[in-house]
Amino acid sequence: MDPRYIDLAKVLASFSTRLKPGERVLIDAYDIPDEFVLALCRQVRARKAEPFVALRDARIVRELIIDGTPEQFEAIADFEMHRMKQVSAYIAVRGSDNIFESSDVPPEQMKAYMKAMRPVLNHRVNNTKWVVLRWPTASMAQQALMPTEAFEDFFFRVCTLDYARMKPGMNALKRLMDRTDKVHLKGPNVDLRFSIKDIPAVTCGGQYNIPDGEVFTAPVKDSVEGEITYNAPTVYQGTSFDNVHLKFKKGRIVEATASGNVDKLNAIFDSDAGARYIGEFAIGFNPHVLEPMRDILFDEKIAGSFHFTPGQAYEQADNGNRSQVHWDLVNIQRPDWGGGEIHFDNKVIREDGIFIPKSLHKLNPEYLLGK
Repeated sequence: MDPRYIDLAKVLASFSTRLKPGERVLIDAYDIPDEFVLALCRQVRARKAEPFVALRDARIVRELIIDGTPEQFEAIADFEMHRMKQVSAYIAVRGSDNIFESSDVPPEQMKAYMKAMRPVLNHRVNNTKWVVLRWPTASMAQQALMPTEAFEDFFFRVCTLDYARMKPGMNALKRLMDRTDKVHLKGPNVDLRFSIKDIPAVTCGGQYNIPDGEVFTAPVKDSVEGEITYNAPTVYQGTSFDNVHLKFKKGRIVEATASGNVDKLNAIFDSDAGARYIGEFAIGFNPHVLEPMRDILFDEKIAGSFHFTPGQAYEQADNGNRSQVHWDLVNIQRPDWGGGEIHFDNKVIREDGIFIPKSLHKLNPEYLLGK
């Protein structure tokens, strides 16, 4: 077995989900090597916990959704909810040979499926210890414009980072966000103002996602004003979007355009009333993740980035928005991407991707990389 599999499985079982003796953990494996599932089972048992495994295939999931009925989706959700309620921890590892596998699923089918599954997702997020990560595939290497072997090396380097080193800086950023009212995001094609007053900030340093490296909160639901063009490309519901531009009034997206697929873009935002409001504002700082690769779990952690997320708010930072959509759209503010600033209560806290206050210096790349 590749020793990197063992190292990563240890991170997931010990650091991320902090498994304890007797706990049940569901390993949700999408198109990944059997050897890594074995490595996870062994590390779960090494913690004296109990592994349960679901093996999934993206082509089969597409087949179930594309011609499924609302009644079938509800039945699937009931089954998944029953299983989720039996476990106290959840580890999802998701590979994909083709990230566009579901691109031909009609929007109304995807909407019905996601609506049925939303309670399962909410239960998992709010009632289990959980961690989600992608698996390195040739498809992901192509997205990252890298050779497969080089991408695998990058992947395991990022995923086995010393995430404990992030803790002091994350805690300082959380304290600052918790006492902040007004936020102003500035940059090329970015001018957004909103409030985060009295909405808790949450630190993410390897507990929920791998790779990780963000602190998130949510805007007061009706406070968002201005506009933004996200400079990181993205894939959502199997469709690629570039240069997504959103305009806000009283918190609501009143205009949404992109370089292509505009009809599908607006169909996503018309999924329900909450899809046109923001459910998350997060600041990313993983020093290994520098370029977008159309994979949200990586791109939302890019050093010098923030994401501003239409749709569902997390319970830990709840602004009251409810939606079946949760789309982490990313803007990068490093100088090589045009620069930008984040202001908290009229003070610059990050400029061109570098944190300015001394209390936040431990989130800058030099410290996190141990230089």
